[in-house]
Amino acid sequence: MLLEFAQWMEQYVRAFNVFSYLTLRAVLACLTSLLISFMIGPTLIRKLTAYKIGQAVRDDGPQTHLIKAGTPTMGGALILVSIIVTTLLWADLQNRFVWVVLCVTVGFGAIGWVDDYRKVVHRNPKGLSAKAKFFWQSVIGLGAALFIAYSTNLPQQTAFIVPFFKQVAYPLGAIGFIVMTYFVIVGTSNAVNLTDGLDGLAIMPTVMVGSALGVFAYVAGNAVFAKYLVFPYIPGAGELTVICGAIAGAGLAFLWFNAYPAEVFMGDVGALALGAALGTIAVIVRQEIVLFIMGGVFVVETLSVMLQVASFKLTGKRIFRMAPLHHHYELKGWKENQVVVRFWIITMMLVLVGLSTLKLR
Repeated sequence: MLLEFAQWMEQYVRAFNVFSYLTLRAVLACLTSLLISFMIGPTLIRKLTAYKIGQAVRDDGPQTHLIKAGTPTMGGALILVSIIVTTLLWADLQNRFVWVVLCVTVGFGAIGWVDDYRKVVHRNPKGLSAKAKFFWQSVIGLGAALFIAYSTNLPQQTAFIVPFFKQVAYPLGAIGFIVMTYFVIVGTSNAVNLTDGLDGLAIMPTVMVGSALGVFAYVAGNAVFAKYLVFPYIPGAGELTVICGAIAGAGLAFLWFNAYPAEVFMGDVGALALGAALGTIAVIVRQEIVLFIMGGVFVVETLSVMLQVASFKLTGKRIFRMAPLHHHYELKGWKENQVVVRFWIITMMLVLVGLSTLKLR
């Protein structure tokens, strides 16, 4: 909306043409979402506390987590509101990729909201059943995959790109691209959700990965940079830089309230939505493997759960003291802050590796 206003004002005041630059709007989106979150965050936390929308804590988990029982949850709604409002303000609303990312984010957020609401309001520990959750995730993920697949024009825009190599890309075809997109969106969503178990653990890696994807989106949407760096040129993908800026700003503001000891938890409403947003952006800019690298913490956390479940069902033994992996290290004696900061450091290094693929090809 503000972009359209600036474009209208440009005919009267030439200085307004600065708002056509993606880099400026990405920075403004980051600052806007940060400000929105800071403004409504304290009020939201008070409301959640007043309505007793508190987190239930597992009895079989680390004993240090018992003091967190009752901490307000569903704080991810704060992140979603900030991202949505900011995107509507600063993004080009005629861009199809902006709308698909927003729809996926809102859709997965709605699934998480229903799950959280049933857990904390209806006191149903199971929340939304696993089958129902997966069904609705699949509906939204498949819908997004179909839209992205059939809104592309060139074969290289649906190819599976291998980083660190200039000419290594495997054509997937429409069906292959749809299947891969579906798994990336749904998988990333659940991976971020599994990681969200300690104060600040999931949100900071999300900010770092989202910010890095903004760089890739800018390159993919710029014909000159894309050609120079041997990237597929995706017209319109650059506008996703604004959404990435909004994710970074909203995430940093949420971390202010979610840092140890957390005043509020993200809940599924935030974790599922943010993961799906990252997966959708990565697919659009053709950087699925880079997302896998940069989101290595999310990947390892998910694998730890899968291995733990498989091992226990097949052998009756557990590989880890507890899954996801962050609980394993807690039970080994690491302090919560140690686990969180060390996972942040690992993510920072992985993000730098991912960014290096811009030139190391």
